[in-house]
Amino acid sequence: MVTAAHSLSVPAAPRPRLPALRHLGPHWYGSVMGTAAVGTAGGALPVHVPGLRTVCTAVWALSLVWLLVLLTARALHWAHHRDQARAHLLDPAAAPFYGCLAMALLAVGGGALSVGRDWTGSSVALALDTVLFTAGTVVGLVAAVAVPYLMAVHHRIEPHQVTPVWLLPVVAPMVSAALGPALVGHLPAGQARETLLLGCVAMFGLSLLATLALLPLVLGRLLIAGPLPLALTPTLFLVLGPLGQSTTAAGAFADTAGGVVAAPYDTGFTAFALLYGVPVMGFAVLWFAFAAAQVLRAARRGMGFEMTWWSFTFPVGTCVTGASALARHTRLAVYDGLALVLYAVLVAAWAAAAVHTARGLVSGALLAAPRPAPAEPRPATARTRSGAVR
Repeated sequence: MVTAAHSLSVPAAPRPRLPALRHLGPHWYGSVMGTAAVGTAGGALPVHVPGLRTVCTAVWALSLVWLLVLLTARALHWAHHRDQARAHLLDPAAAPFYGCLAMALLAVGGGALSVGRDWTGSSVALALDTVLFTAGTVVGLVAAVAVPYLMAVHHRIEPHQVTPVWLLPVVAPMVSAALGPALVGHLPAGQARETLLLGCVAMFGLSLLATLALLPLVLGRLLIAGPLPLALTPTLFLVLGPLGQSTTAAGAFADTAGGVVAAPYDTGFTAFALLYGVPVMGFAVLWFAFAAAQVLRAARRGMGFEMTWWSFTFPVGTCVTGASALARHTRLAVYDGLALVLYAVLVAAWAAAAVHTARGLVSGALLAAPRPAPAEPRPATARTRSGAVR
């Protein structure tokens, strides 16, 4: 006989499906970006290295497969964990990573045309790049507007929460600006080609001015509130992204403008590539040293692996392509050397991040609920009556 108490019992709530994907955030697209950067940056090097192009094509193919895996996983995340996905949008620490989706699409698409065509053929590579460039550009432009809007209207942000992650949504259009010129020559001559090229120039300006508005906030936060938490310290390398990518874009404009825009503007792009790229890459070298010093300091204080380590990859890759563009236009050996040194850093960083990510996936640690990153306490200081620290 069934007891009354048993008959009135409330059924247990159903367990969520695919629990392993619940905490799969948009920051995972950074691993696609970093992997694609190894392939495309290696293919753009101004110095020929035997066998490197084959390796770069293989790494690009890996980035394509990984992109498809993550797109599927994120679609399942939205289908089965919509509450968590919406929480990411309303979290000022997670929402900017939606810019990574756009850049992952763009990076893999650009790699298809630069190195992937060796295996896929030119027609397949062109079709793949066209689809991914279009999708990535649309997503990037939406993110460049929507994420800052959410941060201004819905998020409640304190000054100490400013991080270089804020740059991610506004850098995405710069990636479109750098990769779009490769498609210009495949369009009909005339209006179509000029429209795409000048559209890329417009996205260059959009991203550059937005970066210039946000970068002082990042530097000001470091000077006033102190170092970033250990887990976020690698994100300092994200600042290199708009610097290297804009230099790459300026070089791509110069490569493409001839026969597309009327004289004398076509030659003006060549002058702009040097007058803009040389000082910006100089600042990139400065910031690289500044960020590296902070990372070494964090490592001495126990910085462990986090997915933020992927910040060491794609931004450095953009500096490789930027230095390669300057080497192409100046024919100076110093930029050849800079590109090679930065590429060596990129490969080492990618290998370290990839190995730790694979281990974290196998152990399940990277798919577990995130732990709050404690802020590093500022060192105790004493101030003189004049206010100086001693």
